[in-house]
Amino acid sequence: MDYYYAPGRNHLFVPGPVNIPEPVLRAMNRNNEDYRSPAIPAFTKTLLEDVKRIFKTTSGTTFLIPTTGTGAWESALTNTLSPRDRIISFEIGQFSLLWIDQMQRLNFDVDVVSSEWGRGANLDVLSAKLAQDKEHKVKAVCIVHNETATGVTNNLAAVRRVLDDCGHPALLLVDGVSSICALDFRMDEWGVDVALTGSQKALSMPTGMGIICASPKAMEAAKSAKSLRVFFDWNDYLKFYKLGTFWPYTPSIQLLYGLRAALDLLFEEGLNNVFARHARLGRATRLAVEAWGLKNCSQREEWYSDTVTAVIIPPYINSADIVKRAWNRYNMSLGLGLNKVAGKAFRIGHLGNVNELQLLGCLSGVEMILKDVGYPVKLGSGVAAAAAYLQHSIPLFASRV
Repeated sequence: MDYYYAPGRNHLFVPGPVNIPEPVLRAMNRNNEDYRSPAIPAFTKTLLEDVKRIFKTTSGTTFLIPTTGTGAWESALTNTLSPRDRIISFEIGQFSLLWIDQMQRLNFDVDVVSSEWGRGANLDVLSAKLAQDKEHKVKAVCIVHNETATGVTNNLAAVRRVLDDCGHPALLLVDGVSSICALDFRMDEWGVDVALTGSQKALSMPTGMGIICASPKAMEAAKSAKSLRVFFDWNDYLKFYKLGTFWPYTPSIQLLYGLRAALDLLFEEGLNNVFARHARLGRATRLAVEAWGLKNCSQREEWYSDTVTAVIIPPYINSADIVKRAWNRYNMSLGLGLNKVAGKAFRIGHLGNVNELQLLGCLSGVEMILKDVGYPVKLGSGVAAAAAYLQHSIPLFASRV
């Protein structure tokens, strides 16, 4: 077999990290600056205010921490809870499982509600547990909004209704790493107490910034939380907020400018338009999967994710071979099946700064890969199904009409 250098760009369709748009790359292409100069604090202040818009909050306090989503998890937990506090958390996939592992290692008492992978959080069990908790020993309910391992999205408004119906004061902590800036997220309306995301997902930036928003209730809880914390301590940030310098530790200047550009792109498109675009991409991908004769790992329409689709493949094919073939032959990156769905599923990420024609290119590539590994797909079937839908659903660019 002949080998050659792969021309063009890598087709990045994992559910994060995602493609970085050119304006963000250009914004980050700069030298370091003195973060104690008058310019950076003023710049940071506007970022902290504008970040509230992606959470849809007016009352939240935002933190931009040099970390990943995993660090943001830890920050959310340790700033609001004390050792041995009881948490109810849902295991529905690999990333909810990892967050639970972190909770346990941080010495919290975790009541795990497990669901079959491909199903959402079991809110009936949550309701029963909260109703039985007359002494309010449960201090927090933790949930992953969008589980990227299985392509399952949870209904946060329904979680809030359960808490309210039970009259329970537990904090609601939400991992929005693969949802915020792609799926509708309403922090104030849904009574979310801590929400978090990472820069490398729907914000379409490099990895390295954990973005956290805390409600007034969470900020009050932080005053009495006794968990050990140093680098992730919100109090250190709050002290510097009051001083007007904002940074207790050295920030990445490049990521700050990247965040500014990323937010500007989102606001220019309009957040509701961003959500609608992701809904189109998710629907088109699911139509392609159906046309291929394959199944979505997410078992019900109510749980379908618009940022990632996990595709179940027949047992005679190892899904890892699909991902390897995509990389080796087509210069495309697809997501592996993880843990309980390893070898059984591959994942198509369709989040961030990506458009419909890019997705059609991805779907075309997946069809060739499926054919390569022995699945009897009809070339063009999934692309045709997706294109037929997209042709009638893509709006005109307002600026070009």
